[in-house]
Amino acid sequence: MNFRKMFLVTVLAVSQLAAAVPAFAAPVSTQTVTGHVAAAVDTSETQLQPESTDPLPPLMTEPPAGTVVPTPTPVPTASPVQGIPAVTETPAPAATEVPGATAAPVPADAVMPTPTPLTDTPVTPSMTTTSAAGAGQLILMMNSNKMFRNGTPYTANQPMAVKNGVSYVSIRAMVEMVGVAFTYDAKTKEVIVTKGTSIMRFKTDSKIYTVNGTKFTMKGPAYQFKGTFMIPLTSITYALNIPYTVDNVQKRVILTLNTKPTASFTVQPKEIYAGETTVNYVTYSSSPNGTPIVEERWSDNKLDIYDQPGFYTVMYSVRDANNMWSDPYPVTIQVLQPNQPPVAQFTTDKEEYKMGEPVVLTDTSYDPENEELTATWNNRSLAYFTPGPLSIQLTVTDKHGLSSTFEKMITITNEQLYTQDEVTKLFTIPGDIISMDGGMIPALPNLPYTLSSEGYTLIRSNSPETVQTEGVLYRESSVGNTRFLVHHMNNMATRQKLYVIATNNNLYPTTINIQYLGIAGPVTSPEYTGKVSMEKYFNSMVTGLAQSQITLQPGQSLPIMTDLNKIAMKPKDVMSLSADLFSDLPIQYNVVMVEQSKDPVAELPYLPVLDIDGVHTRGTFPDSTRVMNVTELVGTTQSKLLLGDNKMDKNLDGLDPMNGTYVSNAGNFGVLYKIVLDRVAANTLITFNPRGGPYLGPLIVNGSMVNLPNKGVLGLSSDTNAVIYRTGEYEGRVEIVFSVASGSNLPVNFVFTPLPAKK
Repeated sequence: MNFRKMFLVTVLAVSQLAAAVPAFAAPVSTQTVTGHVAAAVDTSETQLQPESTDPLPPLMTEPPAGTVVPTPTPVPTASPVQGIPAVTETPAPAATEVPGATAAPVPADAVMPTPTPLTDTPVTPSMTTTSAAGAGQLILMMNSNKMFRNGTPYTANQPMAVKNGVSYVSIRAMVEMVGVAFTYDAKTKEVIVTKGTSIMRFKTDSKIYTVNGTKFTMKGPAYQFKGTFMIPLTSITYALNIPYTVDNVQKRVILTLNTKPTASFTVQPKEIYAGETTVNYVTYSSSPNGTPIVEERWSDNKLDIYDQPGFYTVMYSVRDANNMWSDPYPVTIQVLQPNQPPVAQFTTDKEEYKMGEPVVLTDTSYDPENEELTATWNNRSLAYFTPGPLSIQLTVTDKHGLSSTFEKMITITNEQLYTQDEVTKLFTIPGDIISMDGGMIPALPNLPYTLSSEGYTLIRSNSPETVQTEGVLYRESSVGNTRFLVHHMNNMATRQKLYVIATNNNLYPTTINIQYLGIAGPVTSPEYTGKVSMEKYFNSMVTGLAQSQITLQPGQSLPIMTDLNKIAMKPKDVMSLSADLFSDLPIQYNVVMVEQSKDPVAELPYLPVLDIDGVHTRGTFPDSTRVMNVTELVGTTQSKLLLGDNKMDKNLDGLDPMNGTYVSNAGNFGVLYKIVLDRVAANTLITFNPRGGPYLGPLIVNGSMVNLPNKGVLGLSSDTNAVIYRTGEYEGRVEIVFSVASGSNLPVNFVFTPLPAKK
């Protein structure tokens, strides 16, 4: 009978060992565990303290049982515990638990080995090759209670044990080996492990453990045996984020410990000048488990002020309380030559001029560091009309505020070449403002032209211009050539983003080709955003740099022209967009404004369609490219071409698709005008004269962009004109591309004036 019992016990033990065999089927298998907290650091102690028969008695250096060991203040991180899943099931590796070679539990009458370093144990060559660990490694030996930390052998108070196919280790031996604080709560029968700001609780006879209150499930329950709290190996490695590998050939489990602290630093300011700039070193350091940093070390070339320009590599290291040094952290500092003041200088084409004779000034200023300079002229003019000696000054300033001034004297004689009006008309550069009698311009004859159009569908999203709540500002479907004009202000108390969302409702993939694009803002000036967006739009026409392509799959919705929503709009900020694009199949477009943190595509089905404001225009307008062809000779007498008055130049008619009403495109904003003048007489001045109020914006003349104006604002009076083009000695063709900038005013005139003869 006793023989039969012994036989059954033997069979049971063998079956438990056999259940663990699949984990070691391969010679070497690697399992990397991504745990809940940062990897632990090494400890400077060289031996484990003996355990009593009570569960986890405190060490001599610990507070009484039942208290939590205080944790050093950690370096702040984005989250105190990284990677904690929201489920209660531990996402442990798919492989089975690592088995040990000894069965659990240890017999009650077994003699517990003393957990002291194996300094008196001979180390054989075979032991060295199979067991020795390198820096940052903890090795647990199978079939043994030996442990190796960074190559130093130790004896664990309990060997790795297999219970119901799960490998268990002493939690105290593990946490002491990796340098993490712990204590035992006798009331709740819990081991409390503290690492940095993370608190882990393991309870006797329970499969559940917690990390900062979040529950996780282990492969088997924790249990106590002879005063030792045993826990599944992979659970504690997962909780502490300790990756490990299983070496079946040498019968060991290799845990990789992050033992070193880290150090880094930055220097301020960004630009450092030899002999002038005091360097500020801003340091950062941390230990993986919150061990205090007790010492720092710098390389010898760390200086507060560097006397000579050049490159200096400075090294920084720190040591923690466990006597572990970080890797040196290098930063290469560029020390610049001290800033030198710029040199102002210019030349004139002559030393002596007649009254009314153009003075050609050539700026030859330079900066020793080749930085951009700001030039300020004093007494500069196209020509001068008072005889006598004359002083002209130029001051240039670099970005550091250093400046210099250059002065030159010229002489104006009593002889006159041109009058003031002649000089202005003949020599003012394109984009500059001149004065012309605005009262006579409306009476000038209007140029006759033939009108045609190109099939661009215009989507104008400009109402409500001031947006009071989140919602859909515009919704329309379009195919082929489509033009956008979007102009809105955020009038909410929170930061918002503006989007154009494209949706492919077709059965096939659809491609959108962006042809021309201009986006401006967010800023508080409507006129500025309209001006800059139109400048970028026209510049993309000249350069072709805005061209891009996006393909939408069936049913897919994506924001397009995403520079529009790169920066959130503060309250009162304005965004403007002008764009031309093409799609090969119909696309639904939604212009929406939502709070900056929201996903616009996810929010789209729930957003309300906002009402118009009753002042500004929104709508879809066909044939939004107007081609005006003038075939008669222009410039022999003064004349004009009037745009945007809704009489000579009629508004486009369209439809507001959100409410189904017909609308008129007041001011023809978004309409692209192509003005083709087949014959412009020699010596003809073409100017731009706004009539409806202030105007800011560009246009293109014969392929070159001209700002209206270069400085200041047009349209403050009806007399202001901006020069846009001047023909030469021969008759020629002139092509003007124009579109009204958002925030500016209509109507406008193009004025054609014969120039006086040159002398």
